[in-house]
Amino acid sequence: MDVTGTLDEALERLHHSGPERLGRLTNHAPMAVEALTARGQARAVHRWLDLYARKLEEFPSRVEPVTTANWRSALGEPSRVADWIGFFEREVAERPWPDVLGQWWPRLLPGMYGGSTHPVIRVGHAVRTLLSGEITEPRLSELAHGLGYWAARHRPVTDLAPLAGGDSAAAALDAVPPITAQDGGFPTRLDRVEALPVWAAEVVEPADAHRRLTELVRAATHRYATHGHGEETMLVHAATAPNAVLRALPALPHALWPSSLRAAWTASAAVTAMYAPAAAVPCTPPGGLTPEEVFELALSHGDEHVIKLTDTALDVGDAPALAAALRSMELSAPMR
Repeated sequence: MDVTGTLDEALERLHHSGPERLGRLTNHAPMAVEALTARGQARAVHRWLDLYARKLEEFPSRVEPVTTANWRSALGEPSRVADWIGFFEREVAERPWPDVLGQWWPRLLPGMYGGSTHPVIRVGHAVRTLLSGEITEPRLSELAHGLGYWAARHRPVTDLAPLAGGDSAAAALDAVPPITAQDGGFPTRLDRVEALPVWAAEVVEPADAHRRLTELVRAATHRYATHGHGEETMLVHAATAPNAVLRALPALPHALWPSSLRAAWTASAAVTAMYAPAAAVPCTPPGGLTPEEVFELALSHGDEHVIKLTDTALDVGDAPALAAALRSMELSAPMR
């Protein structure tokens, strides 16, 4: 199986589509096909895409080119997503992609909460591919699509009151207070998040930031097994958003790692607050299933969020994480 060719063909196929549909729902296909390829399931990529194709929309129209002189006025403007993608396609064609990422990461990081955190997740998948395999035009273009989507959906979170939290990531997530009214879409709920526990704010050393971010991904993934029923789709992002940041760290200057940890914590904690269930449920052990067998089950299920959470669960690699992946398959409807 030509894994490089399969992924590149899929990305070229997908780059004719926009990053969203119906003006608000994210196109998950680029992230899912990258996960399938990374987990040894390249043979299933085009078959999965054929099923997902009904959810794709045409690439949006351009408005006005984004440039190094006018980018600030276009930041956070969803109608400019095609302009932003074009800007980043030019950037990665003219400069080394790590330089582009390193320049724009601190500009985009404060707004990683727009688009239900999907833009940073898409960037994380693109970076993993670029770090682990051959550098090709479709893969560079995928990074440009992810960064452009992020810039267009840039949405900061500010004025959060600090609350006391536990020393561990798991304890801090347990201390997150649910928002009062749990209704409405992601932007509406995000506006209701007013206070979050302070966790890892004191971290300044890059190695500590990496360790704490790894801990956060593990804790959020484990938590899905017992709390995912609060909202089976949206609570996936409490784990996958910080994991996207973790995947990007090796391509970023070490000086950016502590701020990346803090932004990832805010994202995970905010999603936890927005969709917290009334009570936890017991966790179902994964039995004797191997990680590879669990991922095959995720592929058979087909749901894009199931695939992405299982991909993150395999990064964590322990039994509670695999239980979270299996729980997501129980909670979510299979793709037909």
